[in-house]
Amino acid sequence: MRMQAGLGLVLLCTMINPSHALDSEQKRGKALLQSLCSRCHAIGPTGASPHPDAPPFRTFGDSKLYDEDFAQRLQTGLSTIHKDMPSFQFDRPEAEAVVNYLKAIQVRAKRR
Repeated sequence: MRMQAGLGLVLLCTMINPSHALDSEQKRGKALLQSLCSRCHAIGPTGASPHPDAPPFRTFGDSKLYDEDFAQRLQTGLSTIHKDMPSFQFDRPEAEAVVNYLKAIQVRAKRR
């Protein structure tokens, strides 16, 4: 009985704190986004973006993350999407960490 209660507690903590389930590369990607992007974007699985023109990263979905050149664009430099957005450039390991984190937090559209 204690074993079941302990496993239940671990599962509950994992659901409450999704970052617990992130691997080390995803955690590195999250840290990069936290330091560079969180002033404007919601970088986690919940919450609104502080800047009205900055979409939450969890909504990027297939359109941005799964095309082959997204990680490459992160490496060559993202151009500004709106006037307040600075330009960023990541090295290959950073770009891969960012993409892997972003994939981990995506919210799938509800089907009707």
